[in-house]
Amino acid sequence: MAAADPQALLDALQTVIDPNTGQDFVSTKALKNLQVQGGDVSFEVELGYPARSQVAALRRGLIEAARSVPGVDNVSVQIDSRIIAHAVQRGVQLLPGVKNIIAVASGKGGVGKSTTTANLALALAAEGARVGILDADIYGPSQPMMMGIEGRPESLDGKSMEPLQNHGVQVNSIGFLVDRNEAMIWRGPMATQALEQLLRQTHWKDLDYLLVDMPPGTGDIQLTLSQRVPVTGAVIVTTPQDIALLDARKGIRMFDKVGVPILGIVENMAVYCCPNCGHIEHIFGADGGRQMAQELGVDFLGSLPLNMSIRVQADSGVPTVAAEPDGEIAAIYRTVARKVAVTIAAKSKDYSSKFPSIKISKDT
Repeated sequence: MAAADPQALLDALQTVIDPNTGQDFVSTKALKNLQVQGGDVSFEVELGYPARSQVAALRRGLIEAARSVPGVDNVSVQIDSRIIAHAVQRGVQLLPGVKNIIAVASGKGGVGKSTTTANLALALAAEGARVGILDADIYGPSQPMMMGIEGRPESLDGKSMEPLQNHGVQVNSIGFLVDRNEAMIWRGPMATQALEQLLRQTHWKDLDYLLVDMPPGTGDIQLTLSQRVPVTGAVIVTTPQDIALLDARKGIRMFDKVGVPILGIVENMAVYCCPNCGHIEHIFGADGGRQMAQELGVDFLGSLPLNMSIRVQADSGVPTVAAEPDGEIAAIYRTVARKVAVTIAAKSKDYSSKFPSIKISKDT
C-alpha cells in the first residue's frame, strides 16, 4: 500500500479547529514534526496554554482527521503545553522564576476579588500549569485562610523566602509574616516596600503564572505596583451593581495609563437562585459587567452566581475548584481561567532575555 500523502494529511488536519482559539493547528504552526512511514503517521501539537482536561478530546479529533486520509493505518499524536513569557510594560524587567504575572484587581472591595484569584489559580493548576499567588493586600490579606495555609516562609539561603504551598499552588502573603489579629498600621511607602519585598524576595519556582491578588482601589500602592511589577495583563472583578462598576472603570483606566492590557472582566454575584424554591433574583442588577465589557471593548470572561457554597468553601481553606472540581461553579472558574490563558498565549512574546545587556564605559 502506498504511503499517505503528507499534503493530504495537512489538509485533513487543518479541518480540526482549536475550540479555544477558533483557529486550526496547521496554519498556526502548533502542529509540528509530522512524520509518515508507510501507513504510520505521527506528529506533535504544541499548545501555548494549559489544557489537560481537553487533551483527550483534541487527540481524538486529530486522529479521526488523519485516519480519513487514504493509506493511513496508525496515528500517534503527542499534545503538550508550552507556556512562555509574554511582553510586559516597557522598561520593566521580568521576575526570575515567573513567566507571566496576572493582576487580579477591582476598584471596590468586597466584590469577591480574592475568591476569584484563588479559584482561577486552582483552575490553571488543574489544567497542568505551575501557578503561584502573591497576596498583595497588605491591610487585609485573605489568601492564607482561603488557601488553607498556616506557618511562616522559610529562608534556605538567608536572602529569599520559600513560598508556602497547598492545593498545588505556591503562595506568599504578608499574612504569613504577621499575627493574623494584628492591624497593619502602615503608610503607603511602607506597604509598597513590603509588597516589593514579598514579590522579589520570594523564591518562586518556575511559575507559568503568578496571580497577584491586588488591594482594592487605585491609590498609591496600586499605581506603584502597576508601574514596577512586570504584569502580562489584568483581570478586573466586579459585581453588576452600578457603584461597583463605577470603581471597576477606574481600575481599568489605571491599567490603561501604565500600559497593562486588560485580559477581561469577571462578574461576581451576578444572580441568586433560592435553593428552596428555585426563584432567581438579580440582587445587584443584571448584566452590568457584560455591558461594561462590551462598551469598553474588553473580553467578558464569565459570571459567577451569588452562592453560599463559594463563601463557605473559601472560608474553610478549600476553594470551590478544589472542593467540588466537577461542579457547575468550578466549571465556570475553569472556563474563565482558560480564556485568560488563551488570551495571554496570543500576546507578543517577551524578547528581553534574548538581548545581551549593554554596558557603556568611559575611557580614563
